[in-house]
Amino acid sequence: MSFLVYLKDGINLGSIYAMIALGYTMVYGIAKMLNFAHGDVIMVGAFVILTAITKAGLSPAVAILLSVVICTLMGVVIEAVAYRPLRKASSNLAVLITAIGVSYLLQNLALLVFGADAKSFVTVIDLPSLSLFGGELVIKGMTILTIVACIVIMVGLQLFVKKTKPGRAMQAVSEDRDAAQLMGVNVNATISLTFAIGSGLAAIAGLFMCSAYPTLSPYTGAMPGIKAFVAAVFGGIGSIPGAMIGGLLLGVIEIFSKAYISSQVADAIVFGVLIIVLLVKPAGLFGKNIQEKV
Repeated sequence: MSFLVYLKDGINLGSIYAMIALGYTMVYGIAKMLNFAHGDVIMVGAFVILTAITKAGLSPAVAILLSVVICTLMGVVIEAVAYRPLRKASSNLAVLITAIGVSYLLQNLALLVFGADAKSFVTVIDLPSLSLFGGELVIKGMTILTIVACIVIMVGLQLFVKKTKPGRAMQAVSEDRDAAQLMGVNVNATISLTFAIGSGLAAIAGLFMCSAYPTLSPYTGAMPGIKAFVAAVFGGIGSIPGAMIGGLLLGVIEIFSKAYISSQVADAIVFGVLIIVLLVKPAGLFGKNIQEKV
């Protein structure tokens, strides 16, 4: 029975990683940029929810909506101020350094505003638990909601990208930015929309992550953000289904490593599995090898 408990915990953690990874893979797949500040947007979203409920006395639904709006606007501002001027930079290193700088900026602003002490996250959504096998396996309602939300978001994003006009514009920008602009696609608006969607998803991911692990500090989003990036690369960065599968696999591997090997080396095992996968399949599980003409 312990195997099923660990599997349930792994899928729950993997669903959280998958939500974060979907934001990463959206931005990289369309804009070809690695937004390492994504994990810190999650932290900001969680702090907005906590502050709105405990300080402002807002209802959970309004607090979640406020968090999504603020994170969405933050994503648009970050793209316009930090990344857009570097879009035509000769080296991707400039974008990478800027992303790390934005990440540290958000962390230090959170330190100034909220302090360094870890805060206990409040219960935002209270759902009944599901009891199986005579009570030997108990699945929290929030765990079920996390998994369902992850699947719904993945399917929704896939339909949005494949079936809608803005989604097709995203595909065009991803394929060839200059050709898309010549065909009348507003590249700036398309990339801004991509960052807005990714940052809005970060707010939702922050809700589920802090509900599962109810401790919040300015550094809360740092390690989950890195692991979600690993999940996106694992599944094939740029692939929406790949981000979800990569996140789920990563969560299961991490929980089983902690349970059956050692909690101290679980992170090392996660990154070791990534290295092995990339050695065998460099584009990730669902990624495509792209040949560039010289």
